[in-house]
Amino acid sequence: MEKVKVGIIGFGCRSYGMTEILLSFDDVEVVAVCDKYEDRVENGLKLVKEKKGNDAFGTTNYKELLAMKEIDAVYIATDWNMHFPIAIDALYAGKSTALEVGGAYSVEDCWALVEAQEKTGTPFMFMENCCYNRDELLATAIARTGKLGRLVHLSGAYSHDLRGEVTRGKENRHYRLNEYLTRNCENYPTHELGPMAKALNINRGNRMVSLVSVASGSFGMEEYVEKNKDNINPELIGVDFKQGDIVNTIITCENGETMLLRLDTSLPRSYNREFTIRGTKGMYEQISNSVYFDGQPEYWSSVEYINKYQNSAEEFKDLLPHEWKIITKEALEAGHGGMDYVELREFIDRVKDGGEMLCDIYDAASWMVVTCLSEESIKNGGAPQMIPDFTRGAYKTREPKDVLKLGTM
Repeated sequence: MEKVKVGIIGFGCRSYGMTEILLSFDDVEVVAVCDKYEDRVENGLKLVKEKKGNDAFGTTNYKELLAMKEIDAVYIATDWNMHFPIAIDALYAGKSTALEVGGAYSVEDCWALVEAQEKTGTPFMFMENCCYNRDELLATAIARTGKLGRLVHLSGAYSHDLRGEVTRGKENRHYRLNEYLTRNCENYPTHELGPMAKALNINRGNRMVSLVSVASGSFGMEEYVEKNKDNINPELIGVDFKQGDIVNTIITCENGETMLLRLDTSLPRSYNREFTIRGTKGMYEQISNSVYFDGQPEYWSSVEYINKYQNSAEEFKDLLPHEWKIITKEALEAGHGGMDYVELREFIDRVKDGGEMLCDIYDAASWMVVTCLSEESIKNGGAPQMIPDFTRGAYKTREPKDVLKLGTM
């Protein structure tokens, strides 16, 4: 396949940036754009025309796009509640499917997605871009060397002040507002969970068995509304937001490890994913991009110790995959510090060569199901919830694979 012809389903802010990257690839042609809002369709068609010069097909009905025989692949970035039905229809239509992240509304939705891919054999990639990020890949590479010992506990967070985005949801036609008004759950688990799952070989020799989730009260969003009531949608004044400010989720794995996820989006803070790996011989922490090894003094005690013993993870940069060693300035600036470019390049390459999508259907189902299970756990006072094995036992013999080929030292 010389050129991959792509259809875009959902053309909001996220999709705009990702479509720009796709249009920068010489071997990609965007031939159709779909969104439920006509003005967004027009924006998509205008972008395609400006970047590539071709007139793409525009529609507000995604099924019209899926019926186009010339389309090889689709990129789906719609409201979360439409991810499952559209992705399932795309798989049955035989279109290689790239599905953006979000959380599931039911276990049954996840099973339906898995069954659609298994029945059709249509290539599917879950677009968890943090799995392709430099920090997370470098941390996993260091862990693969054994220098951190037996992995025991991994943690991370979606720490991102979204109060402005959520409360402007009606004006910006953003789906998050309704989520925060009506649900209390770990609504966006995969940015931290995806890289952790890859480091622990989840669905490939290991699996997630159960979770417990607890949520704080919903104080931050309501206080934000009150503080900004003169400049905010009056319909939100006095409204009860169901989404807790902080949600902690602990996942237990079959091989004995634990993972801690934290949703932290409605209190004032700076952005950080806080990716951390703990092992019997050391640890990696993203906040300082450092590695600490057993036997070294605890480096919090003085500036001198910090300078002497806080090993920069950059000392291990030779372990990075080839894609990050040759990355260009343009790719780094394309979106989220380069990971969007690397991720999309991987998707297009696998569509062309028929290779395995390494964030696959089983990853998608097991990572997204955390949302609806966390919701149930919170409702029941932190009661444990069993996580289905979407591989139906195949994880026991599936070979571990990294998202990209990591280097060796």
